[in-house]
Amino acid sequence: MHLYNLTLQRATGITHATHGNFSGSKLQEIVVSRGKILEILRPDPNTGKVITLLSVEIFGVVRSLMAFRLTGGSKDYIIVGSDSGRIVILEYNPTKNAFDKVHQETFGKSGCRRIVPGQYLAIDPKGRAVMIGAVEKQKLVYILNRDAQARLTISSPLEAHKSNTFVYHLVGVDVGFENPMFACLEMDYEEADIDPSGDAAQNTKQAITFYELDLGLNHVVRKYSESLDEHANFLITVPGGSDGPSGVLICSENYITYKNLGDQPDIRCPIPRRRNDLDDPERGMIFVCSATHKTKSMFFFLAQTEQGDIFKITLELDEDMVTEIKLKYFDTTPVATAMCVLKTGFLFISSEFGNHYLYQIAHLGDDDDEPEFSSAMPLEEGDTFFFAPRHLRNLLLVDEMESLSPIINCQVADLANEDTPQLYMCCGRGPRSSLRVLRHGLEVSEMAVSELPGNPNAVWTVKRRADDEFDSYIIVSFVNATLVLSIGETVEEVTDSGFLGTTPTLACYTLGEDALVQIYPDGIRHIRADKRVNEWKAPGKRSIFRCAVNARQVVIALTGGELVYFEMDPTGQLNEYTERREMPADVICMSIGSVPQGEQRSRFLAVGLADSTVRIISLDPSDCLSPLSMQALPALPESLCIVDMGGSEDGQSGTLYLNIGLQNGVLLRTVLDSVTGDLADTRTRYLGSRPVKLFRIRMQGGEAVLAMSSRSWMSYYFQNRFHLTPLSYESLEYAAGFSSEQCPEGVVAISTNTLRILAIEKLGAVFNQMSFPLEYTPKKFVIHPDTGKLVIIETDHNAYTEDIKRQRRIQMAEEMKEAAGPDEQELAQEMADAFLNEDLPDSIFGAPKAGPGMWASIVRIMDPIEGKTSFIHRFDQNEAAVSLAYCKFSIQHRAAILVIMFVYRQLPEGFSN
Repeated sequence: MHLYNLTLQRATGITHATHGNFSGSKLQEIVVSRGKILEILRPDPNTGKVITLLSVEIFGVVRSLMAFRLTGGSKDYIIVGSDSGRIVILEYNPTKNAFDKVHQETFGKSGCRRIVPGQYLAIDPKGRAVMIGAVEKQKLVYILNRDAQARLTISSPLEAHKSNTFVYHLVGVDVGFENPMFACLEMDYEEADIDPSGDAAQNTKQAITFYELDLGLNHVVRKYSESLDEHANFLITVPGGSDGPSGVLICSENYITYKNLGDQPDIRCPIPRRRNDLDDPERGMIFVCSATHKTKSMFFFLAQTEQGDIFKITLELDEDMVTEIKLKYFDTTPVATAMCVLKTGFLFISSEFGNHYLYQIAHLGDDDDEPEFSSAMPLEEGDTFFFAPRHLRNLLLVDEMESLSPIINCQVADLANEDTPQLYMCCGRGPRSSLRVLRHGLEVSEMAVSELPGNPNAVWTVKRRADDEFDSYIIVSFVNATLVLSIGETVEEVTDSGFLGTTPTLACYTLGEDALVQIYPDGIRHIRADKRVNEWKAPGKRSIFRCAVNARQVVIALTGGELVYFEMDPTGQLNEYTERREMPADVICMSIGSVPQGEQRSRFLAVGLADSTVRIISLDPSDCLSPLSMQALPALPESLCIVDMGGSEDGQSGTLYLNIGLQNGVLLRTVLDSVTGDLADTRTRYLGSRPVKLFRIRMQGGEAVLAMSSRSWMSYYFQNRFHLTPLSYESLEYAAGFSSEQCPEGVVAISTNTLRILAIEKLGAVFNQMSFPLEYTPKKFVIHPDTGKLVIIETDHNAYTEDIKRQRRIQMAEEMKEAAGPDEQELAQEMADAFLNEDLPDSIFGAPKAGPGMWASIVRIMDPIEGKTSFIHRFDQNEAAVSLAYCKFSIQHRAAILVIMFVYRQLPEGFSN
């Protein structure tokens, strides 16, 4: 049985992230897993934008993901633990833009089973071995090495199993080039399992265990194990060998502890808490993720708490012994599933819920006035340090990657009256929740819009020299004139370009190295670099009706259907071919491909005729203007466009495609054989109600096609596949590619009497979205049948309502003033006022936790088009709305009644609504 499925939008949540030099270049990339998708991302060091290099469906569940590098290697490999029961090592191949499978070793059954390894991965920091662990019992170690051809090899698995043991985390310990060692957080439940009273379960302690891989004897031994006082949730590897003291940092509830083998004593430091926090002071605080940054001279760690506060952690050394742990508040970001500090100075945050972020690390936090906390500071047992959270100071947000995770409710409706339905989704959790409106199409950014003195009918861009990086002129054609605009810091009209301004223009192009050509109804104007002009005039009373042009060739169709061919010779002269070709019907449209790299000419001309055919004409000198092939069309052609798509970035050519826009709104894409000129494999797509106009532009360094009907569409090749996606923008009439310093790959287009410069970003996306913030986690929404407005219920557990939050703040401010002595009243009043006035939005700093059994809820009426809230009703504390629906009752004259189901819970003592 074969099941067909169509993924409308790939997963946007990120479960794992790791970074390294996967392409072998000096640029660092990030590999992320989105459930069953592996992606490789590259932050652009100039713009800070995150570019997706490759996205691959792996048809499985990624459970763990790490990067490693063999000793002395120049690139990183990717190791994946999944539900396949296999360990897989991948290498990114930048030439093919694909992941190559280096090794795939089977060790267990498929599925996310508790005793089959894959949930945990640990890499020896020198890249010599990997440990892969299960949730329970099983751990396997593989030795990594090179063969005689320097290819990566992997050994048979070595077992490190221990029955009746739960595993919480695994890391590789940095021991330099001694025997590889792994640290494991585990718990032995054997006694608890056989004790019916449950006392043993209460007294069971977690342990940290060190496993050593003896490379000489080729086996794994449990070298050391020690019980822990606090329950730990994860470990951080400390650099070792010549880079640091080795060992691990144990992140547990309320504490972070440094531990190493040998004479090193344990160093323990409390996790600082927010000053004047509305949270329950008895609630434990934990770190949830971390990132390590290491250079030749120093290293530090960034660790994030479950409130989103990031601390910079450094270790003080006395020779090889760690004497103290220092923590300093760094900044606050949304809570992350993974953090990556890149050597290019970026911090990548893959958020647990909501959008992901890329930050520039502007400062390392060494010179600010933020207090530094140390394990050497005297504190009573159970006490901790306090800090004041603030807005970003060390980090600078440079890019945001949209994420819908998690989608809680979704409805499809055309509430914006756009003829195409929109997707309305409630996403996120808590104060970072949002309503997202998704429209099918690529997002278009308006760079500039300017009015023109009339309604133009065409637009082009040209360079002064073929090797210029950016365009020099925008040429705008009107019914009886041509306007030339110079592209610089501003776009201004010029009169000395050499173009004829008193006539409409049919086409223009950069010819050869440094000349320009203008084709107009009465002739061809060849403008040399030194402003010398050569003119070719149309014969007799005939005029040029249609034309096609590239960097070395010009083909024109005269009235009556006669084709005339021109080609540039080595001296830069545009020469007419002696013979002409009469077509059997009127010429409606023409297209010629770009000159392939390293060749003299494009070999084919496509001509669309009034007899509903398209014909391929040879431009080869041996059979110039002779017909090669023909294809009948279901309707009259409107425009043609020959493009080379699917080539690699290093200039290797792809496949030639002939795109045919018909007058009935249909687009045909046909493969054009680059040797014989035969047409094959025609694909059809209906684009809209107006005739389809086609324009060749550049995207991602390759050729793409912009198709305009009642909607505009982009046909482009991205990540090894074709995309044909509408643009989420108003209707356009004519377009050309545009390149400037501010917009390297844009589009210049005309719509009525305006000239627009547009940037098309987020290639590969199927939807573009608008996001409107919500206050609590949205549970459900309905659409009002008469007005089309959305009625949303939002409910959070462990949360305060705004009224209770205000009461708590006032109460804490009063306690500050009461605790102050007689001489400190003025200072206490200032502190209380500052506390009441501080602006720390919940969407950034998180909502305070009210405790178990505490609920906050609202119902909101929102305009889905503008995202404005027209009505909001706040329920009292502990009234939790859980569902809603519209009902109609006959006694109410068929009026729609909103029915909301909510649960009321008794407030704990000390609270009042």
